[in-house]
Amino acid sequence: MLNLKKVINASGRMSILGVSTMSDYVLEGIARGGRHYFKMEELVQESGQQVAKYVHTEHALITNSASAAISLAVAGVISKDDRYLVEHLYEDAFLQREILIMKGHQVDYGAPVDVMIHVGGGKPKGIGYANGCRIDQIDQSVSENTAAILFVQSHHCVQKNMPSLQEVSEWARQKNLPLIVDAAAEEDITGYGELADLVIFSGSKAIQGPTSGILAGKTELIKYATLHMKGIGRAMKVGKEAIFGLLHALEQFVTEKTDVSHQLADLDKLKQLNEWSGIKITIEADEAGREIYRGRVHIGAEAPLDASTLVNQLKDGIPAIYTRDYHANEGHFDIDPRPLLPGDMDIIVQKISNLIGGG
Repeated sequence: MLNLKKVINASGRMSILGVSTMSDYVLEGIARGGRHYFKMEELVQESGQQVAKYVHTEHALITNSASAAISLAVAGVISKDDRYLVEHLYEDAFLQREILIMKGHQVDYGAPVDVMIHVGGGKPKGIGYANGCRIDQIDQSVSENTAAILFVQSHHCVQKNMPSLQEVSEWARQKNLPLIVDAAAEEDITGYGELADLVIFSGSKAIQGPTSGILAGKTELIKYATLHMKGIGRAMKVGKEAIFGLLHALEQFVTEKTDVSHQLADLDKLKQLNEWSGIKITIEADEAGREIYRGRVHIGAEAPLDASTLVNQLKDGIPAIYTRDYHANEGHFDIDPRPLLPGDMDIIVQKISNLIGGG
């Protein structure tokens, strides 16, 4: 047995905590894939066609992660169907192919998105400023070396003073330039096929499947990316068990409707913390517009601990409680109810009460 501390995940579907827990139906899919042999090229092709039906695109490719999907997308738009380039992606003559990306989208989501562009043989070209960008700035950034534009649809990105995905999509079509959309953690998996040439999802976040990724989009571009499974993609290959697990997860995901009432009912328990001096609880809608609600714990000057100290002590406790603490230095942190197991919220409330009350 491994000597691991129990973890309560109140931060969201985060890679550092294993992303998601899987249903029995998803585990059945994993078992099915693990118990049989398949011709892998045929499985990759057939599963891609099935995934495309779920996400409403022409074709798709299952990868071992969303990060891998970014790199394969970039590699594909650079090499197209040039087999020599697939095998010599990093030769100096080919390393000037630019991938446009707004500076407000050059985020670290657990790894810098720029690194994944580099892995795919691209050269990230930041546009605008960290706090804003305009379409005309994107237009002025195009050169003879431009291979594609990458749009990151994520709460991690700057939201204000930025062109919308719709605006960028219209611009890319006018320029006949491939648009890659990284929508790894998004709940809506059917709304991007009409806007993007290639779109990326995590198989293990909103979809709650095994560790995996999805690259979906135009058939021709998926074929270009698939060629790299005998190049850089060899280091990104996905197992048969993960493919079947993801297909089961997608089937379950599209048939189950999001019910925010469960989120709100769990968050209501947090309001007990309002009894403590210096603590205020508010319920916040997701900043990126997804059907997600979180409880925000505001820590005032009257509280015995500041927010940063409190979240660190929660992590160090038994069980370890991980909150969404991006703004702890500003005096608040969030509780995401989606990953919580039965009884977890009661433990969270008790642990915060103990720390604030000195118990």
